[in-house]
Formats: sequence, C-alpha cells, structure tokens
Amino acid sequence: MFLTIQEERLEEEIVEKKSKFIGTLFYVQKEDDAQEIIKQIKKQYHDARHNCFAYRIMTENGVVERFSDDGEPSGTAGGPMLNILSKNNLCNVLIIVTRYFGGILLGTGGLVRAYSEATTKVINTASIANETIGMELEVEIEYTQLELLKYYCKKNNINIVNIIYENNIKCYLEVTDEELKDFLDKNKNDCNILEYKIIMRKNIRKTLV
Repeated sequence: MFLTIQEERLEEEIVEKKSKFIGTLFYVQKEDDAQEIIKQIKKQYHDARHNCFAYRIMTENGVVERFSDDGEPSGTAGGPMLNILSKNNLCNVLIIVTRYFGGILLGTGGLVRAYSEATTKVINTASIANETIGMELEVEIEYTQLELLKYYCKKNNINIVNIIYENNIKCYLEVTDEELKDFLDKNKNDCNILEYKIIMRKNIRKTLV
C-alpha cells in the first residue's frame, strides 16, 4: 500500500516576477504513460520556455524516479519537484511545471522556490488516497436493493465504478480482499445479492477519510 492522488489531473499556477509557472499533476501507473503525457504537455505548451517534470511510479521492483530540468540550470527544477513528491510519500504521480518566461531572471534560488511552490500548490489541492491491490467485483441485485447497496458503499468508502440497469441491476465495485469478505458477510442477505463474480484484479485507490 502507498499514497497517491485520487484525481486524474489537477492544475494550478503561480506568478513570480512576471514569469508564469503552471503546475499540472497527473495520476499515472506506468512510465510509458508518464512519457506520453509529457509529450502531450510539451505540445500543448509548445510556446513555453520550459516544461520541467518529475515522477515516481511503483513497479514490481520498487519505485522508479525520473526528473528533468528541461533547460533550466541543473538542480533548480526537476530535482526539487521530485524531492517534494518523495517528502509527501506520493507514488504513481507525475508533476509537470511549465514556465513562461517573464523577462526577469530569478537566479538559482528563485527558480528552486518557484518550481517548488508551483509543485506544492497543486499537490495541496489533491485528494490523497491509499493505493493497494484489490479487484473489480460485479454484483447483481434487484432494483429495490440499490439504495441499500449505495448506502453501504458510501459508509465503507467503497467505490462504485459503474451501474448497469437490465432485468436486474449490475453494480461494479472496487474492493480489497478484506472488504470483499466483509461485504459478502454483511450484504448477501441484507441486500439480497443474487450473484457476484470477480471481474479482474487491479490496483484500487481509496481516498483517505
């Protein structure tokens, strides 16, 4: 289990001596995804002076860390951004800070402060979540049981991924192994679960409450 963010993308900006710094925070699970997003942001902000980045991604072999100063003086952008991700114990996240130069040099200390502030500002807007191995569960219930199921999930911080309305209702839930046992013990009778099956194993995120 490790900490990550619940949102897929967040953006904040600061202005320092007429330079604009746009901090964009992403949830990512793979390095390939991070690199593709970096390409997209560089294309989106093609007229910016710098698009610096840092990311930390959990793999089977541990945490992979990468960063880039993207033309800023060495150690003034990507490194401090990565350090903030690490101090907040965040994984599976990518931070990109885009700089539009305002004509006034900030110096190395000023750059470190600006990139750090932009990173911290966008992290502070995020909903921090625990990420762990779990599963997606398909549960079939009668229409009359839907509100009971929704109430249980809300009370126990279980995410409902999707609801399909057919002859009966199929709900798709994200649960951990422990939550699955508790859920079935509590709900098989209370919510009149007709059928259930595990769709797939997957990483799931639980917002801290």
